[in-house]
Amino acid sequence: MTAPAPALPSPFAWRSGRIAADLPGGHVRFTTRLPGPDDVPGLVARGRQVHGARVRVVADVSEIECPEPEADGQATALRGVACAVRVADCLPVALVAPEAVAALHAGWRGLAAGVLQEGVRALRGLGASEIRAAIGPGARVCCYETGEEVHAAFAHLGPQVRDGAHADLAAVARAILQSDDVREIHDTGLCTMCAPAGLLWSHRRQGERAGRQEGVTWRS
Repeated sequence: MTAPAPALPSPFAWRSGRIAADLPGGHVRFTTRLPGPDDVPGLVARGRQVHGARVRVVADVSEIECPEPEADGQATALRGVACAVRVADCLPVALVAPEAVAALHAGWRGLAAGVLQEGVRALRGLGASEIRAAIGPGARVCCYETGEEVHAAFAHLGPQVRDGAHADLAAVARAILQSDDVREIHDTGLCTMCAPAGLLWSHRRQGERAGRQEGVTWRS
């Protein structure tokens, strides 16, 4: 990291250059570096992301395949398996419950397609009742100017999800999660587009040179 790290709201904290949160039932990390062996269990489930709504439920370690299957979310009840998504302006959203966890790739297309609802549905199917959510760094309303097709996709959520030509994807995510009875939602509040230099990757700011953050979660 080449810039001072900004303060984070509870329960998030900086740990060795990674954003960490420990929630009842699981752990969450948002990081610009691949998680090391001291951060997560040895197996990490990822998917080939296509800005869709499919959430893969990993029921057996043999399902952690290479090449990666097409999916914009991973969910599991397995201990010793972490779920991960890659992002560079889209929101990484972690869902945590004592019974299962999920990591979701939530750009505007995925949000409109229902990736968060699919993630909640996956955890409910794995026996989760009280689900908590953590929203990681992404393009925020301060910087995320979009066309009318984006605003039209979320107009039913009310005026709080936009500010003029700017879309508030974090507000969209919160509204969707709340409608699915996820009552505890934590947000880092960090914007990838205007973060201090060297802190976070942003495809809109850096173009093809941009790397990726990872959002990772696993059971306690």
